Amino acid sequence: MTTLAGPARDHAALMDAIYRRQVWLYDATRKYYLFGRDRLIRDLDAPPGARVLELGCGTGRNLALIGRRWPGMRLHGIDISQDMLGAARRRLGADARLALADASQFDPQALLGTPLFDRVVISFALSMIPPWQDTIAQAAHLLAPGGSLHMVDFHDAAGLPGPLRRGLQAWLARFHVTPRTDLATVSRTLAAQSGLVCDVHTGPLGYYRLVTMTRAR
Repeated sequence: MTTLAGPARDHAALMDAIYRRQVWLYDATRKYYLFGRDRLIRDLDAPPGARVLELGCGTGRNLALIGRRWPGMRLHGIDISQDMLGAARRRLGADARLALADASQFDPQALLGTPLFDRVVISFALSMIPPWQDTIAQAAHLLAPGGSLHMVDFHDAAGLPGPLRRGLQAWLARFHVTPRTDLATVSRTLAAQSGLVCDVHTGPLGYYRLVTMTRAR
């Protein structure tokens, strides 16, 4: 059984406090503003038997869609919230191997039975993870040869009118969400240091950033 300590334990308690009453409505509401997730899934280009890991898997919504879009993939997920992980287990059952863990530091072999993955996904989780740069580094480290890391998260929404942009940012802050507007810069730097290829796409109105990092075969 995973034991969280220090800042990770405190963050887990915060996430459970936020989501405990929302977990049943989470997927019904998030589809209206977590844009870019489905494009990320379409771009995975994963062969049968590929190992996919989602960091911050939440209710398991993305993993379920990945399993349908890319049949034969071996699904894995971690989350720091027991409440969200419970929802994912109810949804996915034996179709995925799930574990409680801090996305910025965990042992994939011990928790998930494999040290490396062909695809790693982080969808709107970095904006809620305090050590988010460490989480990207951890994710990149888990890539098998030819593997790719796919990330999507809030950007600066610069294309929105000022009042709408400020309203969105204030609303996100209520849920401890901080857009990682330097995600592209951090990812490109890490990619250069790690020998990875980095591709960045900015969504309409600057609402989200989609970043892919790929390891050579």
